Amino acid sequence: MNIKGPMTPLPLIGLSVAELTAALEATGLDAKAARMRARQLWNWVYVHGARDFAAMTNLAKDFRARSSEAFGLTRPEIVTEQISEDGTRKWLLRTGPGVEFETVYIPEEDRGTLCVSSQVGCTLNCRFCHTGTQKFVKNLTPFEIVGQVMVARDALGDWPSTKENRRVTNVVMMGMGEPLYNFDNVKAALAIVADGDGLALSRRRITLSTAGVVPMIERAGNEIGSSLAISLHAVRDELRDVLVPLNKKYPIAELMAACRSYPGVSNARRITFEYVMLKGVNDSLADARGLVKLLAGIPAKINLIPFNPWPGAPYECSDWEQIETFAEIVNRAGYASPVRTPRGRDIMAACGQLKSASVKERASTRMAQMQSAELARMPE
Repeated sequence: MNIKGPMTPLPLIGLSVAELTAALEATGLDAKAARMRARQLWNWVYVHGARDFAAMTNLAKDFRARSSEAFGLTRPEIVTEQISEDGTRKWLLRTGPGVEFETVYIPEEDRGTLCVSSQVGCTLNCRFCHTGTQKFVKNLTPFEIVGQVMVARDALGDWPSTKENRRVTNVVMMGMGEPLYNFDNVKAALAIVADGDGLALSRRRITLSTAGVVPMIERAGNEIGSSLAISLHAVRDELRDVLVPLNKKYPIAELMAACRSYPGVSNARRITFEYVMLKGVNDSLADARGLVKLLAGIPAKINLIPFNPWPGAPYECSDWEQIETFAEIVNRAGYASPVRTPRGRDIMAACGQLKSASVKERASTRMAQMQSAELARMPE
């Protein structure tokens, strides 16, 4: 390997095998050697979660030394980690000034779900969602998306990725941002997550949630192949226009048409429709019957989500009795409609709450800096 001159280490996390091979060739390896070494590095990074080239004992010492100069195994920086009383974990991660995002791990009896962000902030401005009140900063890169899975597995002791009884069994692109507005990066990241020789999660255990970017839905089915979730929340355009402003561009009829033609949709592979329960807004029995009618003919599962409050939220959660009556109507129509148990509310990690940790972190840091500066100016 011939590395010339000073170099900034290239992060390996988020690179495809082809990109990693090309990076190795750029260091002076011939094509055949680069392909072999790329596969070896890939295995160490994604199967074993290696954080140090010295651990890669089946590689020559010289290659390891030079690789440590050219490449990095760093993850996104953990700014804070919070653990809820119910076991939910939330990490605030940072990859640069002002580039902060959150990922949440939700442990359950039969699975462990990691909720992954695709953007810093969001452009959709959904009225019930706290993330939507945060200014959009950037699309996350494959390094930043895959890095969230790596951070979680590090913290949970979830290596190697081939072991039985892994704690992260499912990944949902339901964190901060709209995944279909960051299509290429999400596609590249999920290819690594789903690679059987990589992070090794079945595509059926990966769910991409969208507010309804209709032109990208079919492409997502063909090119990503994950399960699909639709952030629906209303059955009438006039209401959904308010709750999910993207509906003004892609109304409900167009969204339903895209769902009916989603590649691979079947009774064995149903689309999940997410419906947040807002008191006096979308929780009437007429809404329940309208939901059943709207989804007729679509292999579907309906997640009823009790609204998770946040400071200044314009809505309240529906009464529990109303939620149960709503669910009963949907269930009688033949749809599975579990009511999602709120998780991580005490650390603002529940559905629709992601944002506050990063904003509060910056605000509290600024306040601490101001106080320190003020104290430094005070006479003894």
